[in-house]
Amino acid sequence: MTEEWQDQIQKIVEAGELLQGTLSQLRRKDSAAASKTVVRPVQLKNGLHLQFEYHYSNKVTHDNVKPELAGARMIELLEGDYKQALFKTTNADIQLLFNKKGKATLLSKQPTGSAKAAADLQHNRQKNRILAEGTAAPFLVELGIMTKDGAVHAKKQDKYRQINRFLEMVTDVLPSLPADKPLTIVDFGCGKSYLTFALYHLLAVEQKREISIIGLDLKADVIAFCQELADKLGYDKLKFLVGDIADYEELNEADMVVTLHACDTATDAALAKAVKWGASVIMSVPCCQHELFRQVDSEVLSPILSQGLLKERFSALATDAARGTLLEVLGYKVQMLEFVDPEHTPKNLLIRAVRSGQGGSKEKWEQYEQFRSFLHISPSLEQMLSDLWPTSIKK
Repeated sequence: MTEEWQDQIQKIVEAGELLQGTLSQLRRKDSAAASKTVVRPVQLKNGLHLQFEYHYSNKVTHDNVKPELAGARMIELLEGDYKQALFKTTNADIQLLFNKKGKATLLSKQPTGSAKAAADLQHNRQKNRILAEGTAAPFLVELGIMTKDGAVHAKKQDKYRQINRFLEMVTDVLPSLPADKPLTIVDFGCGKSYLTFALYHLLAVEQKREISIIGLDLKADVIAFCQELADKLGYDKLKFLVGDIADYEELNEADMVVTLHACDTATDAALAKAVKWGASVIMSVPCCQHELFRQVDSEVLSPILSQGLLKERFSALATDAARGTLLEVLGYKVQMLEFVDPEHTPKNLLIRAVRSGQGGSKEKWEQYEQFRSFLHISPSLEQMLSDLWPTSIKK
């Protein structure tokens, strides 16, 4: 026979009323259990779950439990590990206390608004994505990310989140793009073009903007696949071409340039093209940055540079720091952003540059010169843009 407090927990969970539960006060001081457990609803790829967040002295772990099993899990924890709990629900804040003999007492009061607001934000996070789950985007269906009814395939959740994250970053800078003319966008090293198609869908399909997007890649079979898909979707302003970044001369200007995982100095070639075209927005995810690894030299940094792995990581950061500063010298506002979770791929830094309309910065140039001299480096991007450096910024 169940007790009243057990029935109450099951009722709250089954009715979907739980906003947050906190289980605390260990029954035994020598217990190996978490010092407290926080339970809250989360929307996952396969539906609503209750997330159990276990707080230990030196770590926090998580476990996502189906709602029909969550009540029993909380009851088990309370019977074995904890002496009290606070359940914030849509209707009340309910406190559960156990005395020394194990007898339970339930206390109820009017709910506070903060927990409800936090839970509402969690529930709505999925809905607020630019490409919402439940609404099929044709290109996502064709690329095998969504089903025809808008469900995201379990194995494609990471890619789905990556695409949405990219579109969020694009949306942030849309006001910086020209509004009085059709947009020209170039995607260097487009690959299978998940993000290229996403960009077209956002701007041309959803926002009805006049655009022309060109995807460029060296792999002829990949380009053929992408062009066939663009034709199938009726994306008539999306074209894919086989070509090299450095050799592409078909345009005189572009409004936005995207380059993802262009290897080593191919990223510099893409950045240089973007600047010379007067691009208002540049979005670049660098890759395989070997150039400065061969150049960087500093006695002060020998503890880093004497270790191959550390030197590799430092060189990659130094490369992007140099790139960002050079773009700032030429009047771009630069942000270094995380693009995807590091646990999925190490290529998680995105350079987002927005043209400010201001002239060259002497202060930034001096910072760059000091940085370059200290590390004894000669970045390719500086050479590629040598004809653009204003004489006013140099000594």
